[in-house]
Amino acid sequence: MSFDFDQPIERRGTDSQKWQKYVGRDVLPMWVADMDFAVAPAIRTALHERVEHGVFGYARPVKSTVDAVIEMFQRQHGWEVHPAWLVWLPGLVVGLNVMAQAYADAGDEVLTLTPVYPPFMSAPKHSGRVSVQVPFVHTTSVSRWEIDWDALERAVTPRTKIFFLCNPHNPLARVWRRDELERLGEFCLRHDLVLCSDEIHCDLILDPALRHVCSASLSPELARRTVTLTAPSKTYNIPGLGTSLAVIPDATLRAQFVRATAGIVAEVTSLGFTACEAAYRHGEPWRQELLAYLRGNRDLIVDFVARELPGITIEAPIEATYLAWLNVSALNLADAAGHFEAHGVGLSDGAYFASRPGRHLRLNFGCTRATLQEALQRMKRAVAATS
Repeated sequence: MSFDFDQPIERRGTDSQKWQKYVGRDVLPMWVADMDFAVAPAIRTALHERVEHGVFGYARPVKSTVDAVIEMFQRQHGWEVHPAWLVWLPGLVVGLNVMAQAYADAGDEVLTLTPVYPPFMSAPKHSGRVSVQVPFVHTTSVSRWEIDWDALERAVTPRTKIFFLCNPHNPLARVWRRDELERLGEFCLRHDLVLCSDEIHCDLILDPALRHVCSASLSPELARRTVTLTAPSKTYNIPGLGTSLAVIPDATLRAQFVRATAGIVAEVTSLGFTACEAAYRHGEPWRQELLAYLRGNRDLIVDFVARELPGITIEAPIEATYLAWLNVSALNLADAAGHFEAHGVGLSDGAYFASRPGRHLRLNFGCTRATLQEALQRMKRAVAATS
């Protein structure tokens, strides 16, 4: 490897939210979705050069930054994006909250599929909108999470205004296929819904046979009612630099979105723009090696769970992201997250994602192989302690 993903980076005693959660305790943090890897050297070099400039006033993206974003969409996803479509944001969760305010009134409904990243459910509530959730179904015959299309149709009311989609899906690590996205697009068109497509994990496809499809690229009709939210943050491990994008082809939708940001959404910083451009322009070799390393971590988890962790299952293939969704219901734990935490592993409680309490845990495997191996051994002891 040209990049050493096995090199441990000491994050204890730093401003890391991930590691601060368990300060003073022997608990490996495998919860919040940031990775423990150093960023690509090209990003660090660009940041060093920007810091040496010495002035950090209010920033706007320069042409080379915009071009890097446009070229990335074309190169990696075959989607022709125009510069005017871009609205810069200091974080993707900000975009979810702006969506609810821009395209729904108080009391209106925002539809989403669960389990899902918690802000999908909380963002509408922050501004007096209603979160309506439709659970996925697990199809055992093909070991895959599926959309319950009948339940989705039944959930629509005259007050449903927005559909929140996560692709690739967090926490299910599912890549939605073109035919599924086309059916969702038809659903949104037929019910006059604005589609919010969160595609922040789109460059972390682990299954080489799969390809991410940008929802708005499917048809001009769907593009006119789609807001795509994305960022370099998850792929290139720069979430702390707060740089995200809303891609909005339709001028009317874009104006509504921008109007909803007025006075409440902070601007992106100069360092954020710098890191974004460097990531998209020079980060591809690092990304490819990251994907290979994450595939190794995924394979380790799948094998270890099957062989060494009775009572825990991975219900479907981990197709994307660095997140594993674990079914622990067979362990019959009232507080599953607390049990594993007591044995030295900090996992995300599935209840936050709208899974039944005690049923699921999410594990972040964006860490060194050695850290993951130690975490799995601790989980093995935790499982043994339940018998």
